[in-house]
Amino acid sequence: MKQKIISFLSTCSDDIKNLCTYLYENPEASYNEFNASKYICDLLYKYNFEIEENFLNIKNAFIAKKGVGHPKICYLCEYDAIKDEGHITGHNLVATMSVAAALALGNVIDTLGGSVILIGCPGEYLGGTKGTMVKQGVFDDIDVVMLAHPDISTCESGSSSAIIPLGLKFESESKLSFLNKKDYTSLDAVLLTINILNSIKKGFPNNLEINSIISNGGYTTLLLPSNSEIKLCIRASDTKTANYAYDKIRNIANYVTKLIGIPNTFFLYESPSRELVTNRTLNRLFSHNLKENGIININSPKDIYAGLSLGDVSHKVPCIHPYISITENDNIKYGTLEFAKATISPFSLKQCTIAATSLASTAIDLIENKSLLNEVKSEFFSTINN
Repeated sequence: MKQKIISFLSTCSDDIKNLCTYLYENPEASYNEFNASKYICDLLYKYNFEIEENFLNIKNAFIAKKGVGHPKICYLCEYDAIKDEGHITGHNLVATMSVAAALALGNVIDTLGGSVILIGCPGEYLGGTKGTMVKQGVFDDIDVVMLAHPDISTCESGSSSAIIPLGLKFESESKLSFLNKKDYTSLDAVLLTINILNSIKKGFPNNLEINSIISNGGYTTLLLPSNSEIKLCIRASDTKTANYAYDKIRNIANYVTKLIGIPNTFFLYESPSRELVTNRTLNRLFSHNLKENGIININSPKDIYAGLSLGDVSHKVPCIHPYISITENDNIKYGTLEFAKATISPFSLKQCTIAATSLASTAIDLIENKSLLNEVKSEFFSTINN
């Protein structure tokens, strides 16, 4: 069965290459991936997938399915680019690997049994849509989720940071500054909050960081600032620690409100994300298939400082987020224009095909061997319960 998917991917190599190149040449910013989403859906229609576009009424999201029943194997697409920079982190290749894996598994799914599901997730750079999909129950009935990411080295799936993008607004009355010199203002409240927060940071855990900016000071020389705002990025190794910081900030803001009488309001300026929980059994299976398909040198699990919206999914269903080397030149750095250009090189496309084959092969292992799937799920429930 695995040989069949290798042969199949060779027959649609032009479609895979053209997808990656199209996304590279037509980068679209987060939540504006209109052409990317349409191109991917049109390709999936060609291979007889059942597709729902604008999934959950989210523009440029989609869900594509093939097969019937369980096990339900899910791959995820990300296809947004950074404005004015393009695909410097390779989301064009993320989408291409996931699409190719879905096409490969979809070609044999009727023989194997089960289902292959591909979900298009716009807006990753601005917090992503996966958390919303989790809340809507999209992953409740899915058995396994896999997403591979291009990088400068091949690594097993590790962890990511838990992120809370917290906004805090203080509002006071609008008054003429020269008539109300001694009145407290919203800007006073913001500055006092930041000063208190900076003073107590020494007592915070080492795995916690809070960065902040004053995003609105609301000041003119004539009027007292009446509407001032801070944006804080809480970054921690786990959700529990991130929530600890969130509670501290709320306590500080409420203390400031009580002290000087300026009311506060909290909001999220982007989608938060939980830390990624990697399924080690799934990790092991995928790494084995990578080696079987020609990628031998695989580094230990990679823990990243950034947040991933996949983290939310990983608390709901077994997940992996491995990294695939797409560069032959050691001087190329991740997150650069040179890295973006490397995503469409012959070497990159070869690595993409191997990764897609391995993603599909891992699904075949799980479908053909129920004990492996049970092992994956047993580990997942044990980890989440603990």
